[in-house]
Amino acid sequence: MGNIYVFVNQKGGVGKTTSALNIGAFIAEAGKSVLLVDFDSQANLSSGFSVNSVKPGIYELISGQSPVEETIKKTAIPNLSIIPAGIDLSGAAVELIGQEEREFFLKKALDPIRKDYDYIFIDCPPSLGILTLNGLIAANAVFIPMQCEYFALEGLSLLLKTLKRIQKSLNPSLEIGGIFFTMYDSRTKLAQDVVKQVQVYFHNKIFSTIIPRNVRLSESPSHGMPISQYDPNCIGAKAYKSLAEEVIKRGF
Repeated sequence: MGNIYVFVNQKGGVGKTTSALNIGAFIAEAGKSVLLVDFDSQANLSSGFSVNSVKPGIYELISGQSPVEETIKKTAIPNLSIIPAGIDLSGAAVELIGQEEREFFLKKALDPIRKDYDYIFIDCPPSLGILTLNGLIAANAVFIPMQCEYFALEGLSLLLKTLKRIQKSLNPSLEIGGIFFTMYDSRTKLAQDVVKQVQVYFHNKIFSTIIPRNVRLSESPSHGMPISQYDPNCIGAKAYKSLAEEVIKRGF
């Protein structure tokens, strides 16, 4: 059975989608089979591969209009596929509210193809709503990207409380797969302090690789490719390659 990881942070702009995209790409290039699931109506993950709003996608899957096999699109990178999203996914949150077992729609949709991939990465919206809840129940581990700033600490506390509630009732096997830092600027004392504080409390859950601020990381999605294809020699690419190697080594 392949591992399903969900990238979650209720705060936007922390590098969540960038991380899912680039970790997935580097792991695929290492020879593992990877499926990316864009579960955010902003469809930024899909844009990173120029397949945003390509149908059928995640909305058609969740709404029962298409089987999962028809929603999977291959990317230009061998071993890497994606289930794309579009703006219509924003309506799914409303539609799910009145459904029975509304928290389990994504899990049921992915279960039939789980064994076909070494890794399935779910990119959730920057909120703790019904879509993110579906992602947390479908997954067996959570990746938490953290920007190195004060408000990130408050957000982490809220997220961990949510995870505990889900572990108690809806997904007892859910684990924290790891916390990693993004957009790190070593010149600022605040960034250094945030890293130290989180390491004190979660030292065994922290990935050692820290993702630095890097313009090339921001540029690559607009060209429809991960950083490994856009500029494999930049510091951002080297950092994500190292982080992907840590993910493979950590395993479950």
